[in-house]
Amino acid sequence: MLEPEDTTARTRNLQQTNTNGYKWQGTLTQFKEARRIVKRWGGDGPKYKPTPEYQLFLRQLINRFPYRLDTNFAKMDRIAHPGIEEFKRRVLGTTIHGLTVAQWSRLLFLGTDEAIRQSLAERFNIREEDIGEILE
Repeated sequence: MLEPEDTTARTRNLQQTNTNGYKWQGTLTQFKEARRIVKRWGGDGPKYKPTPEYQLFLRQLINRFPYRLDTNFAKMDRIAHPGIEEFKRRVLGTTIHGLTVAQWSRLLFLGTDEAIRQSLAERFNIREEDIGEILE
């Protein structure tokens, strides 16, 4: 999540208050490299902070690795409310076809093509076929 930069000098209609969230879009190899970078930030590196220094670190990650903007994610994760946290835990913990929503999300965003193929084949009998053979 990225906090807006200081916009207090702007006219009221141009002052930014929206927080932007970004969703990882890179490969597993890129994710491992990003994780190594975050570890270099120190013990609290993975813990989100709205400070300008921490925001600069996040911008460096966004400039180096592929992310996509996800404003709804940012809005929901920014609200510190026990009911919302319980809702997220419940949804992410819901099991669908043998995996939790969190596990499906991890598989689809960070899994290899082979891991995704294998999971779809096991759970839904979805397999890759030669289109030429299918059309014959």
